[in-house]
Amino acid sequence: MYTLAQLEKQQIGLRIPQYLIDEIDMFTKQFAINRTDIVIEALRSYLAQQKSIAFYEKFDKSVQEAKKIIDKELPETTLGDLIDELNHSTNSPI
Repeated sequence: MYTLAQLEKQQIGLRIPQYLIDEIDMFTKQFAINRTDIVIEALRSYLAQQKSIAFYEKFDKSVQEAKKIIDKELPETTLGDLIDELNHSTNSPI
């Protein structure tokens, strides 16, 4: 859920090719909505898609690693090993 401050709209400037503006305008007339709502929904949809792609790429990598462990291509690690690795990682927030 978003706060009222997060829902407040802020004006930004965009440079959009004319052919896209023409398509947006046709869409606004057909469905009686404004340009802003179309752009907001397009951005929302794009961001959700990118988050989904990133999630599934990470998931796929984890599954591939688990398969390698099962197939004995990688050594099995314990939770303690994982914690030690995270504690010694330079990118770790721990």
